Amino acid sequence: MKPMPMRLGDLSVGFVESLAEAVRSHGHDPLPLLEQYGLDAARLAQPSARLSIPRYMRLGHAAIALTGDPGLGLRMGQLSRLPQAGLAGVTAAQAPTVREAARALTRFEPLYGSNYRGQSSLHEDAQGAWLRFYSISPYNAYNRFVVDSIIAGWLQQLSSVANQPLPCEQIDIEFSEPDYGERYAPLSHAAVNFRAETNQLRLSHATLDLRNPVHCPSTWASLLQVCERELEQLTRTRSLRERITQLLGPLLNGGREPDLEEVATRLKLPTWTLRRKLAEEGTQFRAILNDTRRDLAMTYIRDTELAFGEIAYLLGFASAEAFQRAFKRWNAETPGEFRRRQRQLA
Repeated sequence: MKPMPMRLGDLSVGFVESLAEAVRSHGHDPLPLLEQYGLDAARLAQPSARLSIPRYMRLGHAAIALTGDPGLGLRMGQLSRLPQAGLAGVTAAQAPTVREAARALTRFEPLYGSNYRGQSSLHEDAQGAWLRFYSISPYNAYNRFVVDSIIAGWLQQLSSVANQPLPCEQIDIEFSEPDYGERYAPLSHAAVNFRAETNQLRLSHATLDLRNPVHCPSTWASLLQVCERELEQLTRTRSLRERITQLLGPLLNGGREPDLEEVATRLKLPTWTLRRKLAEEGTQFRAILNDTRRDLAMTYIRDTELAFGEIAYLLGFASAEAFQRAFKRWNAETPGEFRRRQRQLA
């Protein structure tokens, strides 16, 4: 068994800044809350400091409880600033247009955040583009604010590039309309659709073409080079096993199990080549799949409040019973026993 379970993901501590501002806007001092989570001034000032996704969700839930504002994520997004996304954000702030800023935020997202569930993306077409945030279902009080802060944050950040409020044509949200649903209306000039297939916002070509009044071509080019180098450094040393593990996260969902052929297609490799390369690394696809599921299961049970049926769904098991049997086979104890033991150790 591996000594440390695989993490669900992490993000730059810069994201804590907008949370703190949102708490202050409600008349509360955020410092005691941040210190409770080990986020004092020294920690927030550390270069490249990261915060785990589960810890960020617990922090957000605690901030919502403190302020009594279930829509705090929307307030966080409205108060967010591009530099909080680190180097990628500073680069986007120098983009020549809103379109290039959106491309920079999505392309260089791994520099400021990673989540095994997926990566944000920009989907352009003849009429405009969708700026899309991946699914983090099932939704609950611990993670709805994440979607709210991302969607509202993109609008705020891209508006700062154009130096004017952006007209958003449509917003889609995966979860059902919450009690604070009317607070989404100012974000979109058209529809806000809940229970949608994905989390995304729609921008027209006219909006995407808006120019950045403070764009400096040479600075933009320099920042792009730095981001590309950082991204290459981040991905260059990954083994094939690590690349497959990264791919498996978004594919594990809803009772379906990804197979070798699907992963080979994603890696743009023939199936036999992938099987041979894995053998050269001393492993097999099934072993990687089982290790990934086990590590994610342990992290979910330890670091979240998700029910075991929800965890089974997220990890692609056909049923909660199948997940329970697999977990006991991996760890010689049931998920319930593991969670109780972790709570006692905390």
